[in-house]
Amino acid sequence: MPGAQSVSFGERFFEHLSDEVMARILLENVTKVFDGKVKAVSNFNLNVANGEFMVIVGPSGCGKTTTLRMIAGLEEVTSGNIYFDDSLVNNVPPRNRDVAMVFQNYALYPHMNVYQNMAFALKMRNVSRFEIKKRIEDTAKLLGIKHLLHRKPRSLSGGQCQRVALGKAIVREPQAFLFDEPLSNLDTGLRLTTRAELKSLHQRLQTTTIYVTHDQAEAMSLGERICVVRDGEIQQTDRPMEVYERPVNKFVAGFLGTPAMNFFTGDLKLKNDSAYFTIGNDAIRLLPGLRSVLRDYYDNQMVLGIRPENVSLQQFSGQNDNVVSATVNVIEPVGNRMDVYLTHSMGQKFIADIDPHTKLQVNNAVKMYIDLQRIHIFEHGETGRNVTLSI
Repeated sequence: MPGAQSVSFGERFFEHLSDEVMARILLENVTKVFDGKVKAVSNFNLNVANGEFMVIVGPSGCGKTTTLRMIAGLEEVTSGNIYFDDSLVNNVPPRNRDVAMVFQNYALYPHMNVYQNMAFALKMRNVSRFEIKKRIEDTAKLLGIKHLLHRKPRSLSGGQCQRVALGKAIVREPQAFLFDEPLSNLDTGLRLTTRAELKSLHQRLQTTTIYVTHDQAEAMSLGERICVVRDGEIQQTDRPMEVYERPVNKFVAGFLGTPAMNFFTGDLKLKNDSAYFTIGNDAIRLLPGLRSVLRDYYDNQMVLGIRPENVSLQQFSGQNDNVVSATVNVIEPVGNRMDVYLTHSMGQKFIADIDPHTKLQVNNAVKMYIDLQRIHIFEHGETGRNVTLSI
């Protein structure tokens, strides 16, 4: 048809979706225990709004995938409840939950070609052959797999298989997408491109999406909100930049960010009505607003957190008494910045992101300035509480 090539994928693929049903997904005190003793998920409470893109992020083995499988119905809930809108789905079989899940291991039928794999669920739902063909061709174009439609999984690379698995989910138009690290097998360039396409897809379709990943950059870029998990327990759920800038504890602060946040162990002191954080001979005078916030912690050992981008060779405007002494260990140019690995005079390691054109040499003794507006003070322990959040 004349002019058909000028119509965008989004216009063609989503023009008929206005009547699609989306789901609010609610997890209420959900717990999963394997073999009566291994607690994989503990008291998980999460409210995913209709049309929201929620990312569950955390290290390997923290319970992310188990949570996703319980939502899909592939794992039974030990205790607690899962709701789709106002309907309890604990005992609803997976096939009746109307969710599409993309697994890490692709879950493709080896005896079917790509087209047949993508069409299978649609045929089971009695979608017309014309509509199946249209959805598959549009989705294949989106994912760059149109040339693979007549090939079988055994002839595809891992990255190609993962894109086919994504396509299987997209063509179904379910009430919710459940993604379990779907981009993990793609090369860097294709991963970034597909990530952008996924975000664009969600912006158009607005289907409720829960996306699991261990990649914090992926979480930050995709999620409308992110849920940070450790050892089966939620640590913090909020908008990505809120979690990045206001982490509730030391684990969250250290997990998000590349390079990770720097942590200095030191003593909190009150002197001449000013609060100081001392690291060896370096005394960092904290901003006046922190003096009362920290009143219960003076004369205690605490942890100061500062991100590498907030450490500089130059003084920050209007700030004083914010210097730490260090020696340069490694200089790592990474294009638009230079990561400098340093050792404080008391032996603590840290990183500074500085201008890539800075003249600096290994073994240089340097004075580094920290941005007092960007520091965090944590209690001790891996999940030590951020006590500076009240300002």
